[in-house]
Amino acid sequence: MDKILVQEEDFDLSTEVALVQANNNNIGAVVSFVGLVRNLDDVPIQKMTLEHYPKMTEKSIRSIVEQAKRRWEIGNTTVIHRIGDLAVNAQIVVVVTSSKHRRDAFDACEFIMDYLKTQAPFWKKEVSKKGSSWVKAKDSDRDKVKRYQNL
Repeated sequence: MDKILVQEEDFDLSTEVALVQANNNNIGAVVSFVGLVRNLDDVPIQKMTLEHYPKMTEKSIRSIVEQAKRRWEIGNTTVIHRIGDLAVNAQIVVVVTSSKHRRDAFDACEFIMDYLKTQAPFWKKEVSKKGSSWVKAKDSDRDKVKRYQNL
């Protein structure tokens, strides 16, 4: 069972981990990642606004999860990505993967996160006292995705 949601509401990590584990007595590992709105070093932000392309976003995330399932032996997976206005320290995204073995769960979780940052149709705008600016994709994030092309 895979759970993929794009929503404004916050999520509870312990609930999501429990759902991934539910009715699955064949797993030996659950790995989770929670991304947060982080403050900028030079100019503190007041909020981050996340927008998305509704008709494509969940489809894109589902494709990323399916790619991970083809690469690693993973079971139940959850991806929840928030949209809207989020304050500093607010949760943005949770990725939870399960597997018989920890390495597959870790690798799949990292893969999903790397692809979410570079492939999913989300746009982030940081708002500070100096104004607002759209967050650009980082070369380091693109480089992380490139390493999967050789696996």
